[in-house]
Amino acid sequence: MFKLPKIALLSLCAAFGANAASMGIGAPASEAEISGWDIDIRPDGMGLPVGAGTAEQGEPLYEAKCAACHGSFGEGAGRWPVLAGGEDSLAEERPEKTVGSYWPYASTLWDYIHRAMPYPQPQSLSDDEVYKITAYVLYLNDIVDYDFELNQDSFKDVVMPNQDSFYVDDRPDVVNTRCFENCADPEAMTIVGTIGGLSPTGHFKEDSGVSASHYADEPEAVESKAVALSEAAERGKGSYDQYCAACHGAGIAGAPKVGDVAGWSGRISQGMATLVEHAINGYQGDAGYMPPKGGFTNLADDVVADAVSYMAESSQ
Repeated sequence: MFKLPKIALLSLCAAFGANAASMGIGAPASEAEISGWDIDIRPDGMGLPVGAGTAEQGEPLYEAKCAACHGSFGEGAGRWPVLAGGEDSLAEERPEKTVGSYWPYASTLWDYIHRAMPYPQPQSLSDDEVYKITAYVLYLNDIVDYDFELNQDSFKDVVMPNQDSFYVDDRPDVVNTRCFENCADPEAMTIVGTIGGLSPTGHFKEDSGVSASHYADEPEAVESKAVALSEAAERGKGSYDQYCAACHGAGIAGAPKVGDVAGWSGRISQGMATLVEHAINGYQGDAGYMPPKGGFTNLADDVVADAVSYMAESSQ
């Protein structure tokens, strides 16, 4: 690959910037705009904001915002990632790559929680809340004590168990030999998207030459059917797509999949009033766990009710 010398690259960027300015395109980024994008945290802690939290403070936050997917003890729910455990498993055939067993730096944990969690409402946590939840996940992995205060100064004292197993790959670049015999036929393959990218299998076709036998135990998809919807359900379809489909569209984290008649029958038998009440105020019991309004606490009650109507009527 051809690479420009750094000085030439800088000159090119400067020239482009000058031309852009002369054509009236764009504007210099303000400090506020830069700070909105510059949120990454380095392994040495650079970039951490002021804040603090202990595992004890983080436990109730984790239960409210994280446990539905990751389990009360970081054991994972359904197909969601396991966060704790897996010690000494990396040499096994099926290693358990958790925060404690695999991740080399605590900065990655803080950064990811801050950037992408909780799943239904990313970047909704305050800096103090991120510190508290990070401390609790570290505590679940026996890395910090229950009363250890994690802050921008004490962060450097956190040493991850697998830190020394990561190193800079100094192997030279190589060119792989292209496949010329018994290759998969690109014409017989279809690339599809999946909600959350969970176990994508739709790109396999029987005649593609690619084996999908390791997905044989995956449950069959529920066949969709056309149903006549009420006005409330019609209104709720958009809300379902935006706020509910991540879990209810795939049937994960204990959420009954929309269209799964058997999965919804018991819930529907309780009556719509009960279903709506559980969706608005939250529910935890034998049937699973539902955070209030799915974590989108700013949603109006009638919006939630319409989304429930859509899911229930589409599953009968």
